[in-house]
Amino acid sequence: MIVHDILNEATLCFAEAGIPSPRLDAEVLLAFCLDCDRLEFFKNPLRPVDEKVLALFQKLVTRRLKEEPVAYITSRKEFWSFVLEVNKSVLIPRPDTEVLVEEALGICKGITIPEIKILDIGTGSGAIALALACELPRIRVTATDISAAALAVAEKNARNLRLDSQIKFLQGNLFQPVGDFFDIIVSNPPYIADEEYDKLPGGVKNYEPREALQAGLGGLDFYRKIVNEAPAHLKHDGWLLLETGAAQSVKVISIAEASGQFDDMSVRNDYAGLPRVIKARRK
Repeated sequence: MIVHDILNEATLCFAEAGIPSPRLDAEVLLAFCLDCDRLEFFKNPLRPVDEKVLALFQKLVTRRLKEEPVAYITSRKEFWSFVLEVNKSVLIPRPDTEVLVEEALGICKGITIPEIKILDIGTGSGAIALALACELPRIRVTATDISAAALAVAEKNARNLRLDSQIKFLQGNLFQPVGDFFDIIVSNPPYIADEEYDKLPGGVKNYEPREALQAGLGGLDFYRKIVNEAPAHLKHDGWLLLETGAAQSVKVISIAEASGQFDDMSVRNDYAGLPRVIKARRK
């Protein structure tokens, strides 16, 4: 069989099963099997595919039809300017989180000290910490996660990207393993409400780690904890940046206001125009 026919067949199969991005998923999976760039398909749609590769591709198609995310099937996910290794121990990084990185880097531009200290709470795959470290060599990141398995993934990504000298990984719940003060604290915490969890798409609730998603009634448990504990680890005029669900920004701002510890609060929208990142400066 040739690439053109294989992709068309898989795309149709995915579409009929209700897979959200059928053509893209087919191309990514076939490119993974062939160890090539997707651009190759446009340049050479008549390229023949041998039976061994086709058999592997068909196995991956079967996994995708069961709603397993493509990132877990390939163990790869693009984020920022690099490719991360991911597995079922970590949440799959989303493009929306790049807005959090952009906001943190914007703050860093106004900080003139030689070394900027940033704390990343709940680092998962290390996506945020790695994006910050790769952009500014003077950034030093402490990244925490309660999951030892997640930290193993993050540490491997840091080594692969040769950024491990800028990042210290610590296992523990939120601020528990931290004993330092920081210029910026960032976090993309769990924020799915208990009452919404069962409504999530199968590819999320059946595969991604529940502990990285679920956050109590209203999805606000981790915001309350982080907002209340962050001042003890922020320098004077330090910044707290939190990614939120699209419907949670007003409530998270209210939590920060009620703490009495922050001012200069603002909301940054993502590129879909939805409220995504809360910024607050410690008084």
